[in-house]
Amino acid sequence: MTHTEFSWQSPGKVKIYAQGWWPDLQKNKKLKGIILLIHGLGEHSSRYQHVAEFFTLNGFAVLANDRSGHGKSGGKRGHVAKYAHVFEDIVKLHAEASRRHSDIPVFLYGHSMGGGIVLDYILNKKHTGLKGVIATAPLLEPAFKPPSVLLFIGKIMRSIYPGFSQNNQLDVKLVSRDELVVEAYTKDPLVHSKVTSETAIGMLNSGMESLNNVGKINLPLLLTHGDKDGLTSHEATKQFAEKASGDVTLKIWEGMYHELHNEPEKLEILEYIYQWILQKL
Repeated sequence: MTHTEFSWQSPGKVKIYAQGWWPDLQKNKKLKGIILLIHGLGEHSSRYQHVAEFFTLNGFAVLANDRSGHGKSGGKRGHVAKYAHVFEDIVKLHAEASRRHSDIPVFLYGHSMGGGIVLDYILNKKHTGLKGVIATAPLLEPAFKPPSVLLFIGKIMRSIYPGFSQNNQLDVKLVSRDELVVEAYTKDPLVHSKVTSETAIGMLNSGMESLNNVGKINLPLLLTHGDKDGLTSHEATKQFAEKASGDVTLKIWEGMYHELHNEPEKLEILEYIYQWILQKL
């Protein structure tokens, strides 16, 4: 596996860190495809290195970036200048994939907040050139009720001071059933619990609008969720799948928590995603 790094400046004038993992083409004579990976709230793309290793071993490249205010990217922690800027990450990653390999199939893969972003993207943005989309534990609705006082403050502050910061209210114990994953998450210096009014209200509104306005999906779509996810609602994902028309696959994993790719059964889950991708090539 080969690792590359690159960057760009966001519309909010923030330097965005991005990276790629590429398979050893001596072992994999032909690159099968490229996966664009969009991470969740408060985390960063390097937490997906084991996911990238799985796919590179199977002949796929993975490109990912740290969103504005996350990981190695610049900006106030948990903040995007305008929520719509999150879609620019997908555009830039896709451009990098096309620059390197214009004739290779490209798949879009988002988790949690990233899952909500990719669903919003395929419903409302131009997405030519994608072969399929994977959304794991997408944020369509939280699995818990955010404190009404914090929501009220967030909505007011979004128009007055969009960079107003609060705690994201995520219970880290619900990230995974694997205690080592939870421990690593809490000790990771690049993980944080901050979210600003612009980001929080933007992502909640985006999920609600996607759920309310879902219709025809013009790309193959895989939705996966754990039914014991305490952070994002698997019932909302089921509702999205029921309302969607097109080539839509729903897989609910019994007993699983939020980060399916970090559950004890992660290899089974990644294999399921890989086999779905192969069917769409």
